[in-house]
Amino acid sequence: MSIMSVLPRPVRKSLRRLKRFGLSIPYRGQARLCPVCGKSSSRFASYGVDRREDAQCVRCGALERHRLTWLFFQRRTDLFDGANKKVLHVAPELVFETLLSKQLGDGYLTADLSSPDAAIQMDITDICYPDESFDVIYCSHVLEHVPDDRKAMGELFRVLKPHGWAVLLAPIGGGGKTEEDLSITDPNERARLYGQHDHVRIYGRDYIDRLREAGFLVSETTASDLLAAEEVERMGITSAAGEIFYCVKG
Repeated sequence: MSIMSVLPRPVRKSLRRLKRFGLSIPYRGQARLCPVCGKSSSRFASYGVDRREDAQCVRCGALERHRLTWLFFQRRTDLFDGANKKVLHVAPELVFETLLSKQLGDGYLTADLSSPDAAIQMDITDICYPDESFDVIYCSHVLEHVPDDRKAMGELFRVLKPHGWAVLLAPIGGGGKTEEDLSITDPNERARLYGQHDHVRIYGRDYIDRLREAGFLVSETTASDLLAAEEVERMGITSAAGEIFYCVKG
């Protein structure tokens, strides 16, 4: 057990912020702008097992997909219109959690299967809330870890209020059809086939079909749909950001 894991959560957050500030000093400049924290830098830091250059904000830790998602929230949704909402954030990313908690207040709920940092421990295939409990759900890069992803999608649909919306993000491979074999349990083989040792599939373009089968009305947004070319460049929103899948309970 690491020392960090036994420290109180506010202390861990403060230490992470202090560390990130120190690491950001060599990146001072104006060429890049992170829309999540609103701060500039000369470039973004490299990130990933297969290192992506110019990927992670050195100020707040936002990756390409976080920057695109934040802009989508701001420009294409009513998330920040000031109205009271019940919002479920599954497997909360630290880069968003503090900001969303501050802006959404008591209506904001974090949930995770095992993380002690989430407000509640929850299995996404058996959500412990009644039908039509939430106005908004945000779930990013979770479903590719879940063996019964269709059941999870059905649960997310069930607890969403009529006309509520969800942003359900997942990495999409180059093929049209999802590749999965739940009999494969070896972490090395999963990493080889699906890109990460704890992934159980790699989604194809039929990811949208699965969401629609659960009942959602789904639309897809890419960076070029949302941003001018100069914004894409300065905010470092490359193809690694993927797509936004906006899912409405009709």
